[in-house]
Amino acid sequence: MTDLVRVWIVPVDVPPDVAALCRDVLDDSERARAAAFLSPRDRQRFTVAHGALRILAGQQLKTRPADLTWIPGRYGKPELTPPWSGLHTSLSHSGHMIAAATSTGRPVGVDIQQLVPGLDTIALSARYFAPDEFGYVTAGRDASERAERFTHLWARKEAVVKAAGGRLWPNLKIAVRSRDVVSCAEPTGPHRVADVTAPPGFRAAAALAGAAPFVMEAVGWPGAAVTPAAVVPAAVAPAAVAPLATG
Repeated sequence: MTDLVRVWIVPVDVPPDVAALCRDVLDDSERARAAAFLSPRDRQRFTVAHGALRILAGQQLKTRPADLTWIPGRYGKPELTPPWSGLHTSLSHSGHMIAAATSTGRPVGVDIQQLVPGLDTIALSARYFAPDEFGYVTAGRDASERAERFTHLWARKEAVVKAAGGRLWPNLKIAVRSRDVVSCAEPTGPHRVADVTAPPGFRAAAALAGAAPFVMEAVGWPGAAVTPAAVVPAAVAPAAVAPLATG
């Protein structure tokens, strides 16, 4: 059976009632971490990101989002505790967007990156990317295309590293361009990666541990993000799910 990855791309700026739903499902530790942010914007981002991940995971597990518990795994990546440990999760945010992902059966990684105007993509690619990918970035016809190429590769690398549960810096030179299966450097092992449709100005990717293909369902953007009905596991609307096959 092919593994399933579900990805939500959610804006930070959700309506007040949706932000309240996200806040309500957090545990005491997450509420304390959110309250520690001095910036209201950072507090909102943390609350919506962690609340959305809980809601998405709760839908799949058919359990109350507030009941879920995560602990650090072998490499520090948060993992759901029993009896929910068969579901793997990942979380990312950049700019005003958040990406949350779940996977049945294999560790998952998701990453979303905002294109940053004025970023010195040539210098960064020279420093962190393998020669082939450095050449790909620098061959862009202008700064805009170079930024798109750089951000696309970076999102794929981060998704792989998050699936592996390792550190980003030792893995930045792994080859991800035009590859479905890539080899993570630390910890070692194959991972399958695929692009995720993202809003304009963003690039996103998802990855699973292992080389086997997976099926991805993109939920949320450009449809509805988090709604009050989404807190109830049975209320997942099939019409809001757009299946995307990978591999």
